Amino acid sequence: MKKGQLAFLTGSHVVNDLYQGAVPALLPFLMSERGYSYSAVSGIALAATGLSSVVQPVFGMLVDRAARDWLAPAGFLTAAGGIAAAGVADSYLLTWLCVAVAGIGIAAYHPAATNQARAAGGRSQRAMSLFSVGGTLGASLAPALVTLVVGSLGLSGAYLLAVPAVVMALLWTVRGPWLRSRGHTPAQPLTAAGGKGSGGPELVDDWRAFATLVTATVGWSIPYVTVVSLLSLHVQRDLHASSGAGAVALTSFTLGGAAGTLLGGWLGDHYGRTMPVRTGYLLGLPALAAVVFAPTFRSAEIAVVVCGIALFLPFAPQVTLAQDYLPTRPGTASGLTLGLAMSVGGLASPLFGRLADAQGLRTALGVGLAVFTIAVVAGLRLRDRALPADRSPTSTREPASV
Repeated sequence: MKKGQLAFLTGSHVVNDLYQGAVPALLPFLMSERGYSYSAVSGIALAATGLSSVVQPVFGMLVDRAARDWLAPAGFLTAAGGIAAAGVADSYLLTWLCVAVAGIGIAAYHPAATNQARAAGGRSQRAMSLFSVGGTLGASLAPALVTLVVGSLGLSGAYLLAVPAVVMALLWTVRGPWLRSRGHTPAQPLTAAGGKGSGGPELVDDWRAFATLVTATVGWSIPYVTVVSLLSLHVQRDLHASSGAGAVALTSFTLGGAAGTLLGGWLGDHYGRTMPVRTGYLLGLPALAAVVFAPTFRSAEIAVVVCGIALFLPFAPQVTLAQDYLPTRPGTASGLTLGLAMSVGGLASPLFGRLADAQGLRTALGVGLAVFTIAVVAGLRLRDRALPADRSPTSTREPASV
């Protein structure tokens, strides 16, 4: 494992997904300063999530054709530029376009950076979990940073939100010379290490297994986003707790997800990738049911933590499974997996919002629970795939780790 390179990529993931989390954090300020309606800000949110889900697989295909490491820094710089420009845009259409550009940047980053993280991490599932949790951390930090900057200076000060991306881009520029000065070289990109034409037995993509994984990912994404969107309101309205309690529940869910991501990587290294995947889905079903039907805030809080851990146990192992199911198209695999995981639920969230308005929060969460049963069925059908060591996407021919 190239620990130095992996740590650097994890840091860049923090920065990239900071801008993914900045979009929903900016919406209240857009409503208060510009008078946008709920429908208007929903359209802005969909500009980021919807477009990102469409173009991310396209960037994955580009990465599969040739190593395009530059897409990672170009992605988070584009995301930062879009968010900063949205703060000074003088019309709704221009704001929408700026947020859409940010979504494209966020999407461009993931396939290239994920392939680099897999190459740097070797066969370690813990390595991918560390990289993945960087994104969770970035999205979690976004509301605090946006509130600090935009809450103090207004939307016109949103240009300061681009500072983390500029700093990371400078570090990205000096990374190569620094590695060479220490006698190390970056890990070989996934396409070069495991693609066709590198000798050894030819690998075959298992599209049937990949389709099962995509089904599980879609069935996971919808209830996940539904919980994130409605949990705080559910705690306040259905369980009659305070707004502070709602914030605590949401934070607990996020922290549980981070812990589950790390634990899933550790379990994958010690017991195989299917173990955390199956455990996560089987444990997630009753945990999510407990969140929906908990009679008190205290019982709901316990269920929320368990649910966060369970839902994210499969996250990192599924990314590497996707790449091994499609060993000749690892960029496409990671682009589709990560894009669907974070975007499909966002596209469905307006429907669940309407359902909550019409039938109540418990009903909307209950429908999310029903959707999750599809993910459970698909997740239990996933099987590991062992690739030849000399053709595995995880195999590299590099010197000792950084």
